[in-house]
Formats: sequence, C-alpha cells, structure tokens
Amino acid sequence: MLSPATVQLHLADLQEGIVELSGTTPPATIRRSVSFLAQLAQLLDIPVTLSAAPRPGGPAVIKEASIPAAPVFVRSGPCAWDDVATRQAITAQPRKSLALCGVTSEIVVLHTALDAIAAGFEVAVLLDACGGLSPRTEQAAFRQIEAAGGRITGVASFASDLVRDFTTPTGRQVIAALHGLIQQPAAEPARQRPAQATA
Repeated sequence: MLSPATVQLHLADLQEGIVELSGTTPPATIRRSVSFLAQLAQLLDIPVTLSAAPRPGGPAVIKEASIPAAPVFVRSGPCAWDDVATRQAITAQPRKSLALCGVTSEIVVLHTALDAIAAGFEVAVLLDACGGLSPRTEQAAFRQIEAAGGRITGVASFASDLVRDFTTPTGRQVIAALHGLIQQPAAEPARQRPAQATA
C-alpha cells in the first residue's frame, strides 16, 4: 500500500505536438489521465515536477498538466535524470516513491525510470498517462522497467492504492474525480458493407 506522504509525481514531455505522437494510448485518454493526476496531486498534497523536450517557442505543456507551483524543466536530452535541475528537484524530496508518466514510453519514460530505479527510487509507471511509438516497442520498454524492479500500473489503480477510504472528505473528492476519469469512449459507427455488384 502506498502512502501519499511518500510519493512524488513526474510528468515528462506532456507537450502540445508531442502527446499527439502517441501510437498506443489515445491522446484524449492521456489528457484525461493527466487531468485526473493533477487533481489527485492537489487533493493529496503530492509534489509534482515536469520535464519538457526543447521545442521552438517554448515547452508548451498541455493545459491538463499545468499544475500551480509545479516547476517545468526543459531538458537537453532523452532522460529527465540526466538534467541536473530536474534530478535535484526530485532527489531533494524525502519521498522515495516516484510515479512517472509521459510521451514517449520508449524514450523519456524508459530512461528516466531506469535511472531513478538505479538511484534507489521505487518507480511506478502510469501506463494510461503514457504514449508509445507502437504497441511492440512500448511493451518492450515496460518489460525493461519491470525487469529493473519498476512497476507498471494504471492511473485508477495508483489512486486507489493511495486512498483506501472513499468515505472521508478527501476520499469522496478522489472517487468523484475517478468517476470523471472512467468515461466510456463513444461507440464507433457501424461499418457499412460495400454494395454487392448485380449481374
């Protein structure tokens, strides 16, 4: 069981124009998951850091990841842990459980997770707030993280591990936010059969 007092959250490369590159989790699902995580962090007083890939015109973090007082660090490479300012912001916290998500799973999430694990952190990757290049390559990245001792889990599972009593005032707010997260996607329109040729 996780405790909110031991957890911190890192969001990586959740930027306009990058989230849309996801070939696994739909961008709308990533945005909805990140919006929920932002609410959860504020309800449970979980510190959040963001790292961003350098882009023309600035980092352009998606609005769902815009969390008051959460610093955004612009990196020069593929791993948040390689950036001194990002790493120092994370390691300055006494919290040794790092929940991590971002785009892409095979690049920033993979390398950051492996380096954080090597540095002694317990790492949980929140897969429905991650986007991969393809299902095969994303699963390969997740297997590497698990082999190193990390955990792959869902946003709802992560939240319900942190909050075990939904009858408290905070618990009621978390369950309400979870209901907003668990939205059914719109049904795809039925495909019409092509008209058969007549003789």
